[in-house]
Amino acid sequence: PVPVTEIRPHAGWASLRLNEIWAYRELLYFFVWRDVKVRYKQTLIGVLWAVLQPLFAMVVFSIVFGRMLGVPSEGIPYPIFSYTGLLPWNLFSTGMSKAASSTVTNANLYSRVYFPRVIVPTATVLTGLVDFGVAFVMLIGMMMYFGTPITWNVVWLPLYILIALAIALGMSFWLSALNVRYRDVRYLTGFLTRFWLYATPVIYPSSIAKGSFRLLVDLNPMSGVVEGFRWALLGIGVPPSGRMFVSSVIIALLVFISGVIVFRRMERSFADVI
Repeated sequence: PVPVTEIRPHAGWASLRLNEIWAYRELLYFFVWRDVKVRYKQTLIGVLWAVLQPLFAMVVFSIVFGRMLGVPSEGIPYPIFSYTGLLPWNLFSTGMSKAASSTVTNANLYSRVYFPRVIVPTATVLTGLVDFGVAFVMLIGMMMYFGTPITWNVVWLPLYILIALAIALGMSFWLSALNVRYRDVRYLTGFLTRFWLYATPVIYPSSIAKGSFRLLVDLNPMSGVVEGFRWALLGIGVPPSGRMFVSSVIIALLVFISGVIVFRRMERSFADVI
């Protein structure tokens, strides 16, 4: 007899089925590799764009905020201070922005074959790890140039990267699912990213935030990631036991779990709506 596989929609809000991502890990790898090749196909300098983007931003921030406005940098050269903050921020913001429209750009696949839909935004976010790795090599070179040593706290670095990915994935699930039904979500994503940047201590230390703005910074899950990233590499910022770190972990888990639930709930109608 010919084996028959029957696919049924899962009922309820609590059916996350994250084990499907592991079962389809080869497909996930294929999507990641495809996105990397598409991103740098027919470019003059290829993957070096991963270095130039944060490098140009660092130069602008160093001139405007470091020299003209005199923003403090906790005793670290401002180029190192801002570039170190830009790396985890770009990993989060680029992945979230690109993944927000990933469900729509891959609409032709949804009506042809079954696979876990959550793989599409997940692959888009994970593609950012390639850019992050290349830009991180540039950071090591900058630290050697400025004579800034790496601390032993660097062993905590993978933890902060993992938190950044969890936040990016959670927001990507939310935005990519909503973008199927409301196409103007992609415009909202741009405004959200710009506002989120200035609410995150990328170009300034969290120590200068006061009053109600301090509360906003503390509740921002990316604040703990950026400050923790600096602490792990440079020995400044918030250690893992800090209040900001605990807040980042809790909010990251809430964003990730709620994002998966909403995505799973709305994916049933993707093929019809798209």
